[in-house]
Amino acid sequence: MSSEPVPRGAAPAYDDAEKGVRELAPPVQPMPSYPADEKKDPFANEKVALAVTTIPVPEKKETPAAPPAKPAPKPKKKVSKWILWQLWFNTYRKLFTFCFSINMIAIGLAASGHFPYAVKYNGAMAVANFNFAILMRNEIFGRLLYLFVNTLFAKWTPLKFRLGCTSVLQHLGGIHSGCAVSGVAWLVLKMVHIYDARHINHVSILTVGLLTNVAVFLTACAAIPWVRNTHHNVFERHHRFIGWIALFLTWGFTIMSDIYDTDTQTWNLDGKHLVKQQDFWYVMGMTLFIALPWICTREVEVDIELPSPKVAVVRFRRGMQQGLLGRISRSAVKEYHAFGIISEGTHAKYHYMICGVQGDFTRSLVNDPPKTLWTRELKFAGVSNTSTLYKRGIRICTGTGIGAALSTCIQSPYWYLIWIGSDQEKTFGPTISGLIHRYVEPERLLLWDSKLRGGRPDTMKILKEVYKSWDAEVVFITSNYIGNSEMMQGCKEAGIPCFGTLWDF
Repeated sequence: MSSEPVPRGAAPAYDDAEKGVRELAPPVQPMPSYPADEKKDPFANEKVALAVTTIPVPEKKETPAAPPAKPAPKPKKKVSKWILWQLWFNTYRKLFTFCFSINMIAIGLAASGHFPYAVKYNGAMAVANFNFAILMRNEIFGRLLYLFVNTLFAKWTPLKFRLGCTSVLQHLGGIHSGCAVSGVAWLVLKMVHIYDARHINHVSILTVGLLTNVAVFLTACAAIPWVRNTHHNVFERHHRFIGWIALFLTWGFTIMSDIYDTDTQTWNLDGKHLVKQQDFWYVMGMTLFIALPWICTREVEVDIELPSPKVAVVRFRRGMQQGLLGRISRSAVKEYHAFGIISEGTHAKYHYMICGVQGDFTRSLVNDPPKTLWTRELKFAGVSNTSTLYKRGIRICTGTGIGAALSTCIQSPYWYLIWIGSDQEKTFGPTISGLIHRYVEPERLLLWDSKLRGGRPDTMKILKEVYKSWDAEVVFITSNYIGNSEMMQGCKEAGIPCFGTLWDF
């Protein structure tokens, strides 16, 4: 597929239309009717004479009627605090709370002298937590975990168990952040112990240990939800590059701490002693988990279709299984952005990503379409990858969310697609529309054009009707923050199992 020039006229925006705003034109007044042949009017002469002798009266101008007011928005439905609490304290926060609480109890016991092992091996406790944190974000581990669950527990296990599996897999980030924060706390405890015994420790160990603490702390701060969601490039650059610096410093801090003999205050350069230490192998594991995904990074040729100035459809070679996401960048190591993957299956010739124009990176794809992009050949699994666990399901999405939703409905005849957008065919182009109409049968497809239908639909009414008629077990949602929250709240209130978009909190 060759790149096409950007159309001169921008496609109509779908964001406002989806909010339900509809401009109504004032009604057209019918024109008054007159006789077909005015020349045969028998009173024509009298009218002329009257016009000559009568004082003209100025016509009264009618004030044009004001256009009808816009329909008032529907009052926002109140949601119970219990439902809001359940949605807030989700599996992510439960996993974070569990990991963090266990570590805080252990740190408290170690600080009070009731956990001798942790006092002696507090460095190992720190890097062990970092090991788990990094492992949870490793694409290879994630794919293996999804494969294990999807292979062993699909369809035959109780629905609650399968829902639990999906929830845990989707929220593995809770373990990542819980262990990472705990690792920082253990590292601080180790530094406190070294400082207390500074008279028997070498000053270089104190220095490198302090630098390691600072680097790890900055890496963690860069991943604070507010920074990650509002300043993505700041998060990525600092979390990645300062994180790599922290890894090198951790190597130095670990090796120096292990080979320095505090009894004789000399350096033990015997390698046999070093490889017997727990923290040495934990740091080796951290390094391996960080390096493995980068081994799969490649620069690949792409074709970019520009159906409208607000969307770029990027085409890659080879097919993909459903439920995967890919990271792409113009650089080998900077500014990677994740998008859902659309493909007919592993046998297909191509797969696609829909990149909606939102920031500098996606805007550059439209204004200056590249011939190549950097990507990781090994894609990571998203929540849709667990769709194979369920007998029947619903995939609802808005706008560019079709990129994460479509593969599931293309590759499985047991999934119903609901797509809410504005002028979808013109905005997203013939490639995406062709895939939908070619592989998704009309009986399991609902396309809502908010421009044509005058606004966004009552999504919960549609979801309840389709959930019942389709005999679905679960609903997967991909929408913006507000739409996602509304649908999640409505499904929770209606007792419909659902999973929505994550912003990694």
